[in-house]
Amino acid sequence: MMAQRSVLVIGGGVIGLASALSLREQGLDVTLRDDAPARPPASWGNAGHIAVEQVEPLASWPTVLQTPRRLMLAGGPVSFPPAAIKTWLPFALRLLAVASPSRFARGKAALGALLGAALPAWRDRVARIGKPELLRETGHIVAWESAASAARGRRLLTTPVSASVSCHDLTARQAEQLKATVTRPIADAMRYQGTASVADPGAVLDALRDAFVRAGGRVEVELAEADVVSASQTDLVVITAGVRSAVLMQALGHDVPIIAERGYHIQSASAPWPSELPPVVFDDRALMVNRFTSGLRATSFTEFTRHDAPPDPRKWDRLRRHVAELGLDFGDDTSTWHGSRPTFPDYLPAIGRSSRNERVLYAFGHQHLGLTLAAITGEIVAALAVGNRPTIDLKPFAIERFAS
Repeated sequence: MMAQRSVLVIGGGVIGLASALSLREQGLDVTLRDDAPARPPASWGNAGHIAVEQVEPLASWPTVLQTPRRLMLAGGPVSFPPAAIKTWLPFALRLLAVASPSRFARGKAALGALLGAALPAWRDRVARIGKPELLRETGHIVAWESAASAARGRRLLTTPVSASVSCHDLTARQAEQLKATVTRPIADAMRYQGTASVADPGAVLDALRDAFVRAGGRVEVELAEADVVSASQTDLVVITAGVRSAVLMQALGHDVPIIAERGYHIQSASAPWPSELPPVVFDDRALMVNRFTSGLRATSFTEFTRHDAPPDPRKWDRLRRHVAELGLDFGDDTSTWHGSRPTFPDYLPAIGRSSRNERVLYAFGHQHLGLTLAAITGEIVAALAVGNRPTIDLKPFAIERFAS
């Protein structure tokens, strides 16, 4: 293909920003359109974890069979609000249809290829924008509060995740810091080596946006309507609008079975956390705690619903109870957030060129891995835009895989 000259990127989350910046670095004339949502996007409110260890898609029979004991009613993180049954029931049925062992194996191979390139892409990205301090390659810790869950967790972590990710016992310093920080007795803990986190998700978004503007990119604050592709005068349109991408893609005739898989967090600007202690997953609570430059954040929950549904305050209450029981000092300055992870039934993102309109590229549906996969996704989008062959096989990520 001839390289396109002008590009409109729709969506200003981390996927959109990374894609817009990579496109601009290819010398293209790029405009980023974002609608300034009422609350920050999922890429702002997430756990800040570069989760290169999560190579297994959640669309699998083991995940399905574990779901009942992970429901919120049973003390777990998973929620299917009754008011949203018309949204999550069709999604759940499609997930069951794609959770076969053979489909899971293909999905794991595809996701593993993306994740294998994710951290190198982030190293390159933060270096190129002059912000290497945004990436923290400290790994993370998984902790268990009971002997039974510790034994079960250690069994699951005995197999190496990949050539670059491995699990080890805590260092003496990490064990000492964890014990001093958490008053709840910890039965056991292990550390992942080869994973990473960011200094602050909001700082990452700001840095990408600033770099894009400095490079000559333009930002428009405007809601993208369904006719944006036909109305756009640009040579290329890139759809990176998270859950809102569905409306834009459906207008082109694509089947887009995406759902808002919502997460919740609480954050305290003053809560203490040792600077040397990496992010910690408290596995029994499905809770991740991470210290950012803006404060200490506790993140959890998987709520399948509409993106515009009102938040469930009980989830913030449970987060507060979790951190209190762990002995973490979240004070009066605690803030709350909820946001929508864009998720497909097979837990793979959609990345590619539309078969309905060759002017359209798309990159959305990254579920829990939007931050993790943003840098490599941006590289892929830029390669497609200028007619180069991406380093990753995109067939498993084509939106056409959901064609009825």
